[in-house]
Amino acid sequence: MAAGWGRCVIAGCGYVGTRLARAWDERGGSVTALVRTNESAEQLHASGFESFAVDFDSDVSLPPLPMGAWIYYLVAPPPAGTRDTRIRRFLAELTAGTAPTGLVLISTTGVYGDCGGAWVDESTPVAPQVDRARRRVDAENAARDWSAHTGIPVIILRVPGIYGPGRLPLARLRQATPVLRESESPWSNRVHVDDLVAAALAVPERGHPGAVYNISDGHPSTMTDYFNRVADAAGLPRPPQIDQATARAVLKPGMQSYLSESKRIDNRRMQIELGVVPRYPDLDAGLSACLTEERDVRKPA
Repeated sequence: MAAGWGRCVIAGCGYVGTRLARAWDERGGSVTALVRTNESAEQLHASGFESFAVDFDSDVSLPPLPMGAWIYYLVAPPPAGTRDTRIRRFLAELTAGTAPTGLVLISTTGVYGDCGGAWVDESTPVAPQVDRARRRVDAENAARDWSAHTGIPVIILRVPGIYGPGRLPLARLRQATPVLRESESPWSNRVHVDDLVAAALAVPERGHPGAVYNISDGHPSTMTDYFNRVADAAGLPRPPQIDQATARAVLKPGMQSYLSESKRIDNRRMQIELGVVPRYPDLDAGLSACLTEERDVRKPA
């Protein structure tokens, strides 16, 4: 695909979306942001972005959107069930109205389920094990069906755990919340938010219609290793470690579900087709950049 830095619409313009909006704007494009609350819309408007509040849990009534824009869909699925009713409402409204150039869906590597620590590429079949991941598979299917109906290309980015400035588990570390024993901790994967943004920006110029891309730093480790690395980088004590039996009793169900899946994400297609080589290929580089940016933000003007 080829595209200039024209118009884009970011549906779900939160932490990742705001950084994507700034990057798109810096390249001379224009951004329309769709968010869930008036407060968020006002904050984005104050930053110079056209923004609108949209209730994705009711019959979606979209504001006038620019014709021929790239749509980035980052809205989280609803909190329960196996279907993503939010994206289905959104796409139904898009079908009836604005014809975008393409749609980029931010999905999750959780759709692959537990792979026993094996390396996973985009040819690996999806096998979601929890409803959270089943909703993501449903969103992908809804986007593909919409693409087949409209002829508008869809590109899917499957993303693991996102970290970045302001999104490190420092509060959890200060509270000494336990983590799973290192010897029992499964493989997990991450990507720095700015590398995710770089991949999203590459899609209009280099993405293949209908393609799926795994987005990660390419250096998986374990969740326990991640918390230990963050603690070391921030000068905090490492968290206490507990065994599986204790974890089932004390950790929240959401965290337990993450600890029941093990896989290593192959990002070669991202590098070859999108031309994105991670700026932060490992935690040492990424965490250093995060903490430096956070210190810069806290400095008095």
